Amino acid sequence: MEWPDSFYALRRGEGCPICGQGRPDEDEYGARIFAGEVSDAYLQKRGIQRGYTVVVWRGRHVAEPTELSEDEAGAYWRELLRVGRAIAEHCEPVKLNYELQGNSLPHLHTHVMPRYADDPKPGWPFPFPEEDPPLHPADEFQADVAALRALLR
Repeated sequence: MEWPDSFYALRRGEGCPICGQGRPDEDEYGARIFAGEVSDAYLQKRGIQRGYTVVVWRGRHVAEPTELSEDEAGAYWRELLRVGRAIAEHCEPVKLNYELQGNSLPHLHTHVMPRYADDPKPGWPFPFPEEDPPLHPADEFQADVAALRALLR
């Protein structure tokens, strides 16, 4: 099995949906809780895990953190950790996981996954469901968005 040609095009930035979307306040997946100098953070709408956030690089197209300059890398990691601190303060998880993958969408982004005491698989990577779970309840989601935005101001 080989990577499809479309992956190599996306890796080069050709037709990258993240680059093409600009910096929306909300998209189909989440609501922006942080707009930094080099990144945006989106609290995810799906009920996968409370506080699950994706931090997206918003500079030129890069697929890997190794493609960033020293200054860009420093700025990205500072902003990513700022988001992580806010999630930790608001959601009070036992642990936060930071996952850089990009296997399906090769544009630098980091999944910040809170892990709680009732975790489905403690000590292992978070087991993402095969089917999309329902959305978080709207009132809970909006309260989390507001609280996280306030912490990240």
